[in-house]
Amino acid sequence: MRLNICLIGAAMLLAAGSSFAQDIDCQNPKTQSDMTSCEAARHETADKALNEQYKKTRAAMVAIDKDLDGDMKGAEKALVKAQRAWIDYRDAQCDAFGFQARGGTMEPMLVAGCLAEETDKRTKELKELEETMGN
Repeated sequence: MRLNICLIGAAMLLAAGSSFAQDIDCQNPKTQSDMTSCEAARHETADKALNEQYKKTRAAMVAIDKDLDGDMKGAEKALVKAQRAWIDYRDAQCDAFGFQARGGTMEPMLVAGCLAEETDKRTKELKELEETMGN
């Protein structure tokens, strides 16, 4: 629940100032609000990359299933199950990570940064999985 509040706060900062966010120098943010906006934007970018890679990896798993006989199929189902479990893990992990600054102005930044990092890691894992499938 707390993670949702942090995410909503970060999303509001990002949405409220999308043109403003472009004016922020994320290489050298000056305020806590700027830092949070930069981390939220970084998470949004990472999430888009994850979704693109997930589609590719899922297509590779579907292709594997097509080549397998009846009871051997299940690659796509296994990936979907793993991805759902990963989302639960990521959300819980980043919620816990935010406790470093619980209730403070840094908490949304820490959570958004954690989400970006975990999402980048998962994108890499999905890419490696796709590559091992021969695609």
